[in-house]
Amino acid sequence: MASENPPYPTGTNADPWDRFRRKGKKNVGVWRSIYNIYTCSWLNILLILTPVAWWAHLSDEHVHYGIVFTLCFLAIVPHETLFDYYGEQMRLYLGSEIGNLLTITLNNVVEVTLAIILLTKCELKLLQSTVTGVVLLHLLLVPGAAFMTGGARIWEQDLHPAHTQLNHTLLTVGVLALLLPAALYAATDGTTTTPIPGDDFLQISRGLAVLLLLIYITSRIFYHNPPGDGHNMLNHPDAPQELKDEEAKLASVEPEVNQWVCLCFLALNVGIMAATAEWLVDSIEPLNERSRVTSEWFGLILLPLISFSADGAVAIGYFLHRSAGYFFKLREPEPPATLAKAEAIDLSIQFLLFWLPVLTLLGWWTGKPLNLLFDFFEVAMLLGACFLVNYVTADAKTNWAEGFVLLTFYVMIVLAAWFYEGETAIGSLLECA
Repeated sequence: MASENPPYPTGTNADPWDRFRRKGKKNVGVWRSIYNIYTCSWLNILLILTPVAWWAHLSDEHVHYGIVFTLCFLAIVPHETLFDYYGEQMRLYLGSEIGNLLTITLNNVVEVTLAIILLTKCELKLLQSTVTGVVLLHLLLVPGAAFMTGGARIWEQDLHPAHTQLNHTLLTVGVLALLLPAALYAATDGTTTTPIPGDDFLQISRGLAVLLLLIYITSRIFYHNPPGDGHNMLNHPDAPQELKDEEAKLASVEPEVNQWVCLCFLALNVGIMAATAEWLVDSIEPLNERSRVTSEWFGLILLPLISFSADGAVAIGYFLHRSAGYFFKLREPEPPATLAKAEAIDLSIQFLLFWLPVLTLLGWWTGKPLNLLFDFFEVAMLLGACFLVNYVTADAKTNWAEGFVLLTFYVMIVLAAWFYEGETAIGSLLECA
């Protein structure tokens, strides 16, 4: 809702701590905040499945593994919605720059939690497949839906050119870092050259992980303190007007949730979601053994879809509402905010350049042989997705037709991955002692 208070100054004139504390402004009450949290989306009704999923896993009744997996899958969906909502609310307290980074991180929480659980259980091949699937989903499915949703009413959408250009570089170097171990393995396997031991790939992977982390940290410093007037991306001469308007809106719109309540409930939701995700992972092995679904398809397609289920459901609702409005002359609905902003490519970059290196170093610390030697099929898919996304966003503009192309290519990957069973030799390097 619109603010009756004067907006905070934007850019370098804003005091971040005063803005976070809402100095001089009335804050949102605790009970009103809790009410707004649990009524922010119709998907929150699925929260009632969380205790049911826990009971199904812990019960002595030996509930079927398929039911446990389905319940846990559905129970995680509203938590993903709540993470989106927390991110949107905290942007009002933090501004667009820090707020966008927090939103991107919160949107990766579910996938990172699943990855850490797979790492601790030493399901390293499934972890690699899931990482590939998460990046593909954020490069193709989510932005494809975003460009179709946000561009359904307009000719084209503007993206920040400087941000887009740097994203192209970051995305490319992240995928190329995965190509190096795969190319090295292919160059030495089955030739007269002495094959490289698995321990050497671990050392290569850990070195690459450190370098990727340095690249990501450097990019964040550039985003938050770019050269030029005011050291602000919004002062770039080619910055779209809609992004400047968005920052002004963030400074004037009243939040719906108290910042301290938001942080407390965020921590609570992370804990509940993590436990539910662990029960979900526990049901994967029996599901794989008794179904036609391969472990590779499970990791590449099914597990990553958890993070898209919430936005996907909202997007379908928007599409049906808009279609009904076209035939029955109803008022056209607003596109879902989480999709129309098209931040999913940033999620892929963070996962490739930050979370994957962190997982690799965490595996080193815990004695798990996680390396960056991915199956060549997975690397090829990432290269294709990287090429297509960079080409689509090269002019810093998108439209719904390009969104449809991204979605179609994702469906092609789903079809091809159904018949893929993985490389046994590479999988053997990921076996725990």
